[in-house]
Amino acid sequence: MIIVPAIDIRGGKCVRLFQGDYARETVFGDRPADMARRWIDEGAEALHLVDLDGARSGRSENESAVALVLAEVAKASTSKGRKIVVDLGGGIRDETAVALWVEAGVDRVILGTAAIEKPELIDAAAKRFPGRVWVGIDARDGKVAVDGWTRTTARDAADVACDAARRGAAGIVYTDIGRDGTGGGVNVEATAALADRVSIPVFASGGVHSADDVARLKKVESRGVVGVIVGRALYDGAVTLGALLQAAK
Repeated sequence: MIIVPAIDIRGGKCVRLFQGDYARETVFGDRPADMARRWIDEGAEALHLVDLDGARSGRSENESAVALVLAEVAKASTSKGRKIVVDLGGGIRDETAVALWVEAGVDRVILGTAAIEKPELIDAAAKRFPGRVWVGIDARDGKVAVDGWTRTTARDAADVACDAARRGAAGIVYTDIGRDGTGGGVNVEATAALADRVSIPVFASGGVHSADDVARLKKVESRGVVGVIVGRALYDGAVTLGALLQAAK
């Protein structure tokens, strides 16, 4: 089980939202790169970056902040002698943007809104960058939300996952919006049910509060849920990264 600290960026700062509500934002740091270094120093082997402004506007909005994180990750990877994997989502809507971020050092480019509105992008990007293109499925009551979670579609999350896998996506990040930022516990069964439908890896996201959540996810690891993205619980101090890493072993 891979534990992936989340770094959500808005206005160049590290923030967390409550259930994806931009009006309910908490700022946790002025420099996302410093937060990246903190999680790496505490043992993180992967980081999940989200350009929240880009998710709403449809284009990258926090390039400089992301670039500083990537530079910090490269430096830390060298000094620690281990590869730190970086995910990035938010505002990536065409093949040019995918290429830009892959070339900049992003290991997993996450397509969200584009996977719904331009699914052919998955085909093209996955073919050009094998293993580097993942799809983010953010669900509200089982239906996929897009444009920074501001609009809910009629598309079923599991159907989108199946289509993404068929088109060549290397993995899925599944977020239960109703749990995100609440600390109410991860939706293990919904995540596992989605993983049952595809043969590519699935990361859980939303609601993780304690090491018990990781222990519960471990029980469905054999069904394809191989990682979990953790945000507010780490920032609020509800749980330490060390405790989550230990639970994942």
